[in-house]
Amino acid sequence: MTAGAGGATGARLLLRRLRVLMAEGGTAEHRLNQIVRAIAAGMVAEVCSVYVMRPGEVLELFATEGLKAEAVHHTRLRVGEGLVGDIASHARPLALADAQSHPNFAYRPETGEEIYKSLMGVPMLRSGRVLGVLAVQNRTARQYTEEEVEALQTTAMVVAELVASGELVPRAETRPAEGIGLLPTRLEGLSLCAGLAIGRAFLHKPRPGLAQIMAENPVAERSRLSEALAGLNRDLDDLLARAEFADGGEHRDILEAYRMFARDRGWRQRLDEAIATGLSAEGAVLKVQNDARAHMAQVLDPYLRERLADFDHLADRLLRHLAGGIPATELPEKAVLVARILGPAELLEFDRKRLRALVLEEGSPTAHVAIVARALDLPVLGRVEGALSRIETGDRLVVDADNGQVFVRPGEDVEAQVAASMSFKAQRRQAVVAMRGLPSVSRDGVEVSLSINAGLLIDMQQLTMSGADGVGLYRTEIAFMVRDRFPDVVQQTEFYRRIYEQAAGKPVVFRTLDVGGDKVLPYWPRSGEENPAIGWRALRIGLDLPNLLRHQLRALIVAAAGRPLEIMFPMIATPAEFADAKGIAMLELERARGRGQPLPEPLRVGAMLEVPSLIWQLPALLREADFVSVGSNDLAQFMFASDRGNPRMAGRYDALSPAMLTALAEVCRHCRAANRPLSVCGEMAGHPLEAMALLAIGLNRLSMAPSAVGGVKSMLRSLDIGRLSSYVGGLMTRPQTSIRHELAAYARDHGVVI
Repeated sequence: MTAGAGGATGARLLLRRLRVLMAEGGTAEHRLNQIVRAIAAGMVAEVCSVYVMRPGEVLELFATEGLKAEAVHHTRLRVGEGLVGDIASHARPLALADAQSHPNFAYRPETGEEIYKSLMGVPMLRSGRVLGVLAVQNRTARQYTEEEVEALQTTAMVVAELVASGELVPRAETRPAEGIGLLPTRLEGLSLCAGLAIGRAFLHKPRPGLAQIMAENPVAERSRLSEALAGLNRDLDDLLARAEFADGGEHRDILEAYRMFARDRGWRQRLDEAIATGLSAEGAVLKVQNDARAHMAQVLDPYLRERLADFDHLADRLLRHLAGGIPATELPEKAVLVARILGPAELLEFDRKRLRALVLEEGSPTAHVAIVARALDLPVLGRVEGALSRIETGDRLVVDADNGQVFVRPGEDVEAQVAASMSFKAQRRQAVVAMRGLPSVSRDGVEVSLSINAGLLIDMQQLTMSGADGVGLYRTEIAFMVRDRFPDVVQQTEFYRRIYEQAAGKPVVFRTLDVGGDKVLPYWPRSGEENPAIGWRALRIGLDLPNLLRHQLRALIVAAAGRPLEIMFPMIATPAEFADAKGIAMLELERARGRGQPLPEPLRVGAMLEVPSLIWQLPALLREADFVSVGSNDLAQFMFASDRGNPRMAGRYDALSPAMLTALAEVCRHCRAANRPLSVCGEMAGHPLEAMALLAIGLNRLSMAPSAVGGVKSMLRSLDIGRLSSYVGGLMTRPQTSIRHELAAYARDHGVVI
């Protein structure tokens, strides 16, 4: 800040000076030199330096006031190297009274910076990307205040706009080298919604160019902001008024939460405070957005990151309103939308008939846009690094979201191969439709129950379309995750009642709340555990907070209204835990009886087998449990001590190992002896080859993703289970890590459709 000036006043004076400099003529480098001098004077610093990101993640000193002039364009630091590299790497500010004692300090003799003791640096951010670093230094051990850090962050926004203009560094130079630009390129990403698609790229850049970052009249800027916020809320109201949201569901819940964020008072207050520093309405939105992104980078919990991302989407949307509103978005035919990130409201604005797939630079499976895309059956590939810089509008794209890759400008051979695969999948889908009314019976007459896993009301539409027998696993926690607060008994009851209605008489197994681990509710404090997957989660939370469990069970009993009710408790480690949970269910049943409410008929209470310790306690468990369902994902993770979310462990262990199959065969034996139904509801059940192995060891109740039912039924109807059982029994005694290869060979030799 300017000496003797207040924080907001000092920031305004500095911004006013920068605005004049930005408007001056001359080259961009000349203006940048003037800017660093103004910042050094305004911040009362002996040094002000601007480092700009160059290709290869190298930060080059572009301008300085205070360091040696010969260091400009000569001093370079890699991202992560030195204090400047550390700021760029973490995209967060750093303020040090004694910079040279910091372990990341990297001395560059050509700069002459050894005489400067303290340093404050901030990243220059635009559209979520680090364009460089702005730093000031002082000879004394200066304790920089929070107000000074914030003032430098605001100033960095102005410099970022100059860097992004292309005048300092040509835009083309910042793109990753691809060799000849017309050659095919393969980019990798994370599959958020499986599927294949071929189409033309359409780049979605929701942020308009900023007319100005600074403004002289804060009253006028607040008025513009209010008008834009009103337009934003009208826009969301109009979306919610559309016919497809009339009946509610998760689509509506997500948009309701999105609209709630738009009306957040804290967001508006932060925008007003930014305007008070001398920023325009657009500049204020950009500053608050950058602050949120910096905070987002430090948040580990995936759901909380997505909630912060909702504000990010809204900021882009608000900028569009400030620029004059949101024009109708016209997509070309067979478009593949390429974006940094997309909000659920933006996705729903596009014509679904023209849209083939999404390619995102960010995103996660729990993102609201991914949930909506899955409901629309739209392939989505996320975390595709550099997608916007490496893909041009009009490029031919092949999106393989099944295998996490996108081909840019693919050759005819690649496109033909993918087109053939898509045609084959379409034929398979038609075959599934044709056979959905056929019984799930093997060639040797073994009847098998095929059910679906669900977690959204939209999934229930797949129950009839897939020809499944029912819902073998309804994940109740997803309805909790798309809300901003814990739903009360009335809200839960209405939700479960609608599930019953959409099931139309088919059985539904409700799993009680399974949160914790990688599923954290936005309104739930993080536990801070080192190993949350094996910590305080699922039923352990329910038993420690019995009111939470009682309310959910109460809502399920009321919603059943005399119909059959099947409840399943997750993450059981001992029979005693199951007995305690069942006891709570019986208390709620007695409560309903005492109030004269219709009771579920029948009520069946089961356990999920995910923890290996339960395998050796099955006789005691089966005296209490009405049924058992194997959660193969967690069971395999715990059995092999292998975090399924760790990419280094991917492929190291196979669910088709003799160890896993032997354990499941033991569970089958116990359940058969106790005459208790046993099912598998993890990923194993939905893959034809894995399902083959499960059938071979005696499992005849499988629950899977709706899209997997057809493939598993085709496999089943082409399989002689008796012959396969003898073959697999011999394989399970071999000392090998997997029998996958042998099973695949058996399928080929015996005409089994996999």
